[in-house]
Amino acid sequence: MVRKHRPIHVSLVGGETVVRQKELSRILPALGQMGVHTLVITSAVIRVPEAWMTIPRLRVAVSVDGLPEHHDIRRKPETYERILRNISGCAVNIHWTITRPMLSRSGYLEEYLNFWSGLPEVNRIGASIYSPQIAEHTPEMLTRHDRAVLIAQLSRLREHFPKFPFNDRVAKAFLDPPQSPRACLFSSMSTNYTANLETRIEPCVLGGTPDCAQCGCVASIGLHGVQSVSVAGPMKIGHLVRASIAVGQVVSQFRKEVVFAPRWQGHQKHPSRDSDLVQLTEIKSATNRHD
Repeated sequence: MVRKHRPIHVSLVGGETVVRQKELSRILPALGQMGVHTLVITSAVIRVPEAWMTIPRLRVAVSVDGLPEHHDIRRKPETYERILRNISGCAVNIHWTITRPMLSRSGYLEEYLNFWSGLPEVNRIGASIYSPQIAEHTPEMLTRHDRAVLIAQLSRLREHFPKFPFNDRVAKAFLDPPQSPRACLFSSMSTNYTANLETRIEPCVLGGTPDCAQCGCVASIGLHGVQSVSVAGPMKIGHLVRASIAVGQVVSQFRKEVVFAPRWQGHQKHPSRDSDLVQLTEIKSATNRHD
């Protein structure tokens, strides 16, 4: 699949990637030798192999959803104690998804950053904001006011925590996310598959029908924030990327095996906001004939 798509970056995510460490210990070095940058996201419920730390172009990110009062309940058995034991001697990034309950206690954000910044195993800390689906109404969702307050706090805290690189472009993009998959550079530039490596996930890695106007995915926001950077006069990064995508679509029309995703054609459908149904991504499965 990597040879077919020729990506510059591959992310391996969910459910628990390190369960397949035997296979990954063969795949990750091969990707590094091919010049592909690779990100493995784990909950660190299992020991992260120290041998992976020597693989070129590989980063390991550990998902830690808040302080123990939230994380240990939500992620059990992936508790803080277990994470610290399983990343000992490694070099990892920490990925943090911020939810509304975390804003209810003063000093929460600073306490989180202070704890993880103090560990020698941690290279850097990245933060996402909880990203809801269309028509979702849950306690984890931030209001627009919550988001503004949060971004202001994070912008101040970055001055005290060098491992938390939160720049102004990212801060601005969090307040004004891309409004649709077609407006999202990350969605436009990525192809996502389920574990069978055949079924695509649409319209982005979040799947389903994400509410793009409330997106908090750090990958999406990061690319959205840099698209306005100038490269030559009025020419911006966003212009170059979209021009490249347009050329690719024209060329791909002559390749019969290419399947255009709905998000690239503007046909992505969203359910009614009055619907109680949740759209699930289809997963094709092969059944063992002896079962």
